Amino acid sequence: MKYSISWTRPHSHFIDIEFAAQTKWADCLNFQLPSWRPGRYELGNFAKNVQRWAAFDEKGTKLEFHKLKKDLWSVNCKGAAEVHIRYNYFGAELNAGSTFLDTTQLYMNPVNCCLYVEGRIEEPVEVVLHLPVDYEVACSMKKGPSGISSLPERKTVTLLAADFHELADSPLIASPTLQHNTFVLDGVEFNLWFQGECKPAWSRIINDFFIFINEQFVMMKEFVHDEYHFLYQILPYKFYHGVEHLKSTVIALGPGYKLNEGEIYENLLGVSSHELYHAWNIKSIRPVEMMPYDYTRENYSRLGYVCEGITTYYGDLFLFRSGVYSEFEYLKTVHERLQKHFDNPARYNLSVAESSFDTWLDGYVPGIPGRKTSIYDEGCLLAFMTDMIIRRNTRNEKSLDDVMRVLFYNYSRRGVGYSEDDYKREVEKLAGENLDDFFQTYVYGATSYEKKFSELAAYIGVELRNQGCKKHYEGHLGFRAHHEGHHFKVSAVYPNSPSDKGGLAINDEIHALNGFVLKDDLHEWSSYFSGTPVRLTVSRQGVLHELTIEPGSDTYYRIYYIQKLKHTDELQQAAYQSWSRRIF
Repeated sequence: MKYSISWTRPHSHFIDIEFAAQTKWADCLNFQLPSWRPGRYELGNFAKNVQRWAAFDEKGTKLEFHKLKKDLWSVNCKGAAEVHIRYNYFGAELNAGSTFLDTTQLYMNPVNCCLYVEGRIEEPVEVVLHLPVDYEVACSMKKGPSGISSLPERKTVTLLAADFHELADSPLIASPTLQHNTFVLDGVEFNLWFQGECKPAWSRIINDFFIFINEQFVMMKEFVHDEYHFLYQILPYKFYHGVEHLKSTVIALGPGYKLNEGEIYENLLGVSSHELYHAWNIKSIRPVEMMPYDYTRENYSRLGYVCEGITTYYGDLFLFRSGVYSEFEYLKTVHERLQKHFDNPARYNLSVAESSFDTWLDGYVPGIPGRKTSIYDEGCLLAFMTDMIIRRNTRNEKSLDDVMRVLFYNYSRRGVGYSEDDYKREVEKLAGENLDDFFQTYVYGATSYEKKFSELAAYIGVELRNQGCKKHYEGHLGFRAHHEGHHFKVSAVYPNSPSDKGGLAINDEIHALNGFVLKDDLHEWSSYFSGTPVRLTVSRQGVLHELTIEPGSDTYYRIYYIQKLKHTDELQQAAYQSWSRRIF
């Protein structure tokens, strides 16, 4: 199967694609465009970006076709030796999983825009890019012969893939402004590609990457490939997004002028460690429901808390173990996970296993209030608890590290996926304990993690703590709001809080408190009238309402974090060192 990629007006964002396949003398061929992309477990419906679609034989004669589904076309090719599909794709979105074309670059996630012949997904693939002569290509696919394009002032670059699965998992960036560097660790070549305005601090980046990647190698014993590519889309505004692939990752970050400093550099390290560990966990170690991927429909699984939660846990832990993150930086990431859990009343409504299943429904948008938990945040905390159970039961002889190695060597290396029962069984084997109650309560049940997390954290000499939040109206009235123009817009109302009982609703616009018009001082007026009923003047659907909020004795949106215990014994200190590779 062969793809030819070109364009004539890059500012229009339309990419021209010609897809050619031999008919093998079939009377009819069906051509499928994927409905979703691995790494984001929701339907993408990429066919909505196709403007023109036509079919021809090898002589250029038009062939009849019709649609069978939203992204499946059937072509009558009786008597033709080859079918050539000519279509275009609108690439105007720039994130870590999209396709984008403008005057500065071609950025392609082939899973968005490349067809395949139904039933022939395993056939070898050739991609010919028609590029301006000064363009360079960043991609994990093997390079084939290059040459002169039939288009004026263009060259051709050929990329080869073993099958459509590899093509779908091999994003590329073609641009004249790519910045590139490499290093080798244990025989594996790592490529760093930066697209966009930035000045990478190469020596610092390579040094830190070398250290945390080595920590991943130490744990997993071997890497899955002989090369790997980090593809960075650096944007001029605040942005954070990463997507894992077979032998690469695309990471979108910004703003570029802060790449080497503070939070943005921490994000660069954090998301890079996370996405690299995906090379094992999900790209190799994969739920049985996704072996292989079915690009035509939802691939339902309740194991998202393993795929993303464990990866989130280890992504940060590798940085801490290796010394790239300080203890302060690591504890800050734990605080963020804990805070999201305790701020989310959905922990009482939908388990992390069911939330894994429901990513296909609304996993990547806020959704209705309090409906779902996060496979990333709850999954990360669950991974920590599972790790502590195994370490406690075996006096640090075994850990979640061993579970991941078992899944890699006993499942992935054998080319098979693992099931929910497989994962639970392997955890129980290493823990030496039946964990029915733990799984039913915390994986398949909807509950708070507070009590269990506190109990298990004590094993390594740390404690879960909490304190009141800084904003009075959040902690005492139970709602969150952000300043917007001349009012405050309500973004969350905690269930059964004074604000909830008083009738405050999400998206209400608060204009005044006790008759005083608000500017940027909601916290100040709320604090001033602390302990007394407050009257909020709100606008809802263009109508003004007066709401009375009666304060209660409970507090809401408390701040959760972990810190080391002041008094620990030798066992706790040894457990902390075994877990973190750091002195207590």
